[in-house]
Amino acid sequence: MNAAGQRSLHDLGFSGLVEVLAASGVILHHAKSLWRALHRENALDLAARNFLPPLKRWIEQSVGEGKPFFLDAPEGVDEIHSSDGLTRKFLLRLNDGQVIETVLMGYDGRHTVCVSTQAGCAMGCVFCATGQMGFVRHLRPGEIVAQVLHARRILQQIQPGRHLRNLVMMGMGEPLHNIDAVMTALGIISDVRGIGIGPSKISVSTVGVVPGIQRMAAENSPFRLAVSLHGSTEEERSALVPASRRWPLETLIAACREYGTRTGRRIFFEWTLIAGKNDSPETAARLAKLLEGIDAHINLIPLNPTGGFSGMASGSGQAFQKILRAAGFPCTFRQRRGIDVAAGCGMLKAGKRAKCA
Repeated sequence: MNAAGQRSLHDLGFSGLVEVLAASGVILHHAKSLWRALHRENALDLAARNFLPPLKRWIEQSVGEGKPFFLDAPEGVDEIHSSDGLTRKFLLRLNDGQVIETVLMGYDGRHTVCVSTQAGCAMGCVFCATGQMGFVRHLRPGEIVAQVLHARRILQQIQPGRHLRNLVMMGMGEPLHNIDAVMTALGIISDVRGIGIGPSKISVSTVGVVPGIQRMAAENSPFRLAVSLHGSTEEERSALVPASRRWPLETLIAACREYGTRTGRRIFFEWTLIAGKNDSPETAARLAKLLEGIDAHINLIPLNPTGGFSGMASGSGQAFQKILRAAGFPCTFRQRRGIDVAAGCGMLKAGKRAKCA
């Protein structure tokens, strides 16, 4: 809901949209037409659509300035292309003027969109540009969905017929700090009647918000869980990830074990390699011991530069990987995209505004 008391149609799941229309006497058939227009056909001008009269009348009465509902259609303030031609970073302005960043990445035969779930972030990871800017506000479900729709429109312009295959919740913000909005948005995004990105192609990344991990386990959430670990001892991790002081490493690993037991799903652990901080052979051995018994895949991420952190990228990645593989863990390096346009892991940072009332 915005400051004027309007609700976004993009905030509503399919059942919510059906309820809203039914309250005005508009039947299910028209709800399906509107859903398809919003989420499969990327419609922004509903008044211009060739809907049947009952739905057309409802839109005229209900959607637009001064009416109960509006559409989330962020303004594209800027679009930056990487030199390799595979990455585009979008600076998007939301309805209240807040700006966020979203990234579209191309790989062999597929495209992935990296979306933001908050403006800023409260977790404060020392090597992350978003964490350095602090927390501004949560995003609504519609503001999350609208980023995917924006990326789809751009992809159709540059490569007609191509579809988004993957979604990662790894942009600005901590997804599990905004879990209600995130899960609502993912229900919309994965709905086969609309955007239709499969749950197995969607990754939710967390710095270790234990209640959120426990909720995903209890609800048997179908989306992939990625946990940003970065440290094999409490001291090592809390120096890089302040949230570890609230959810200690022992508690986090216990939650991950519970998640694995209850869901039967593999967990992807993310590890940013920082010279002299978390890249030693001893650290790798401790990490292998820490994750013993968990169905884990470890993603190693070379440190990307940010202005607020003086740490250096590690040169010991191959040795670190070798130790983990010898311990029986799948361990790969994250493919780097968009580093030259500050679109890589930990590099997103948009202009900060005061939180709106």
